Amino acid sequence: MPPKFDPTAITTVYVKAVGGEVPATASLAPKIGPLGLSPKKIGDDIVKGTGDWKGLKITVRLTVQNRQAKVDVVPTAASLVIKALKEPSRDRKKVKHVKHSGNLTFDEILKIARQMREKSM
Repeated sequence: MPPKFDPTAITTVYVKAVGGEVPATASLAPKIGPLGLSPKKIGDDIVKGTGDWKGLKITVRLTVQNRQAKVDVVPTAASLVIKALKEPSRDRKKVKHVKHSGNLTFDEILKIARQMREKSM
């Protein structure tokens, strides 16, 4: 018999996803199923939370407490640089092997580095 469910316990789950798209429920189910959450509902929450990162691969942090999930985006350095280039969104299924080009100021690079500092420590 499994242990009793503790409503005060906070569980953190990390999931890789593409911004603005529903991650595969097959990859979500083993991670959030034991917590008593629906993969379909969590997928919809991820789509709402990652709307600004449409088309970019990002890591999503799910903070689960009392069977309520809070979605936070944990961007990688690469996704921050691509977002700083202000490239138009693209369809991942149709457009492959994109060459990213553009100019970034040194201040933008420093801003990205400061955002990534807390992740590297």
